Amino acid sequence: MSIKNYQYDSLEEKFYSDEYEIIPIETGYITCNDDLNQIILPVIELSKNNDYLVIAETPIAVSQGRLLDETDFKPSLMAKFLGLVWSKYLWGYFFGPLLRIKKRTIKNLRHLPYEVVYHKELVLETYGLKHALKPASEAGIDLSNAPGTYVSLLPKNPQKVAKNISQFIFDKTGRDIRVLIVDTDATYRRGKNKYFTGLPIAIEGIKSNMGFWGYVLGQIYENVGSTPLGSSHKISVEEALKIANISENYQKSLENNMETIYQMKKNFLREDKYNEISNENNNSENSKKNMKTPRKNDDFSNITVEMLNSIVHTPAVLIRKK
Repeated sequence: MSIKNYQYDSLEEKFYSDEYEIIPIETGYITCNDDLNQIILPVIELSKNNDYLVIAETPIAVSQGRLLDETDFKPSLMAKFLGLVWSKYLWGYFFGPLLRIKKRTIKNLRHLPYEVVYHKELVLETYGLKHALKPASEAGIDLSNAPGTYVSLLPKNPQKVAKNISQFIFDKTGRDIRVLIVDTDATYRRGKNKYFTGLPIAIEGIKSNMGFWGYVLGQIYENVGSTPLGSSHKISVEEALKIANISENYQKSLENNMETIYQMKKNFLREDKYNEISNENNNSENSKKNMKTPRKNDDFSNITVEMLNSIVHTPAVLIRKK
C-alpha cells in the first residue's frame, strides 16, 4: 500500500509519495511482556533490503512491561494545583490561547476532569516537576493505548531495541532494515539545524529532556513533527524526521488511529454518550466526589485488553524508497 492511496495533508507529503511507498504492519493488541513477533514476523516476510521500519513507541513500551496504574498514586497538593489550576484553567484559558496552541488541546484542557490529579502525581513521581508542568502529554506518557486506569511510559533504551530488531531481521533474512522508534510528541527547530524536544529521550542530534521549557520554547519556534527516539543506524536528524513524519501522516489516515485518549474513546463508545459524560463531569457539582478514583466512573476505565484486541492495530509501517 502506498502513500498515494490516501489524501495528502500537504504538498510536502505529496512530494514524499513520489519517493516512497508505505506497507502497513497490522497486528492485534500487543500486551504487557509480549514479544514483538506480531511486528517482526510480517516484516521478515514483506521487507526488502534498505527498507525503513518505523515502530510506534507504545507497543515497545507495553511489551517491556512499562505500564503504571494511576490508582496507585496518591495526589499531593502540587499534583492538584498542576491538574486543576495550572493545566485546566491557566493553560486552558490564558497561556494556551496566548501561545496559540492547538484548539483541540485547549478544548481538552478546559474539560479536564478531577482524575487528572492522579495523572499529575504519577508524572511528578516518575519524571519530576520539569515534565509535570507541561499542561498535557507529559514526558510522552501514553493514556490512549492502555487498558483501564493504566498508562504507558516511554520505552526503555529505544536505541538498543531498534538495533536488536534490525540485527534479528538481518540474521533471519540477510536484509539491512533501518529501524526507527518514534513518538508523536513534537520535535522543534530553532534556526536551520538546532533541534530540541520536551521528551526525556531522542536520537542523537535532538536535544532532549527539556520538559515544560522545551514545550514553551516550541510554541515560539518551528514544530517539525514527530520525535525519533531511537535508530538502529546512524542517521541525520533531517532524514529521521522525514521518515517519522511520513509514518505519522499515514497513521493519522487510519480509521482506528488512537493518537489521543479521546480518539480511543470514539473507537469504542458512542459519541453521544461521550458528550453526555463529558458535560456531567464538567458541570455537575458532584463530579469531584464521583471521581476520587482515576477513570473509575467514566468510560475510560471500561476499556479492556479484549476491547483493544478487537480492532486492527498498525503499530509499525515499512517505508520503501521507490
